[in-house]
Amino acid sequence: MFGFKIITQYERGIVFRWGRALPGIRQPGLNWVNPFSDRLRKVNMQIVVATVPSQEAITRDNVTLKVDAVVYYRVVDPVKAIINVQDYTFAVSQVAQTSLRSVIGQSDMDQLLSDRDKVNAHLKDVIDAPTEEPWGIRVERVEVKDVSLPESMKRSMSRQAEAERERRARIISADGEYQASKRLAQAAAVMSADPAALQLRLLQTVVEVAAEKNSTLVMPVPVELLRFFDRAAPATGQARPEAVGIEDAPPDALEVPVLEVPALAMPASLAADPARNAPLNGTPKTPATV
Repeated sequence: MFGFKIITQYERGIVFRWGRALPGIRQPGLNWVNPFSDRLRKVNMQIVVATVPSQEAITRDNVTLKVDAVVYYRVVDPVKAIINVQDYTFAVSQVAQTSLRSVIGQSDMDQLLSDRDKVNAHLKDVIDAPTEEPWGIRVERVEVKDVSLPESMKRSMSRQAEAERERRARIISADGEYQASKRLAQAAAVMSADPAALQLRLLQTVVEVAAEKNSTLVMPVPVELLRFFDRAAPATGQARPEAVGIEDAPPDALEVPVLEVPALAMPASLAADPARNAPLNGTPKTPATV
């Protein structure tokens, strides 16, 4: 009764008799082994998920990164997994760590960040090479879980991304201005063919400005009014020489005419009296005494 052993569905059994492995693998179910000479060793055939600790390494473009990954593997040959390696779980973990550091050193930073599929495939091949054939362990999948960048590198990448977006925005804006200028040139050619189109466009602009509920309305001067003043300017220049001003008159015309005053006759009675004819500020003469 002590020789009956139960092997579950996800396990396989290896029987050691006197320390030597017997040929064949015990399948799931009820199995009997000699309790005195045989020992049964069970091997789990399920997929094992192993976390690779974060590894700090330098990439090919001299950037220090911390990368951690996840490895999915399972046992395909129980005899090799038990006999050829002492602890296959610990062995796979160490191989995964060293392989991860090797792959980081062979890859660029941009490749680790953007091209994860190629990095995962390359990492799977590197880990699977020393484990499947000699140890009987097959690596099903390897995933890079996280890539930690230094703070200085994060700031540099953010500035680079911002500059790239600014460049694209400027290119799009310049392209829009170029297309708008072409459309405006075509619209100007259409308006120049019909002057009424420009006046209608002016009235439409006034309506759009008035729709903004502003208290001040700016009314631009129509172009036709300016053209009217431009045509009227030559006629005004021809009429000006007829009315000669003071500045345009000849020098003889500026002389003021001299008015002749008629001579006045003095009465004889006033002329006979010399005292009356003497000047007012003159010295009066006293008569001589006898």
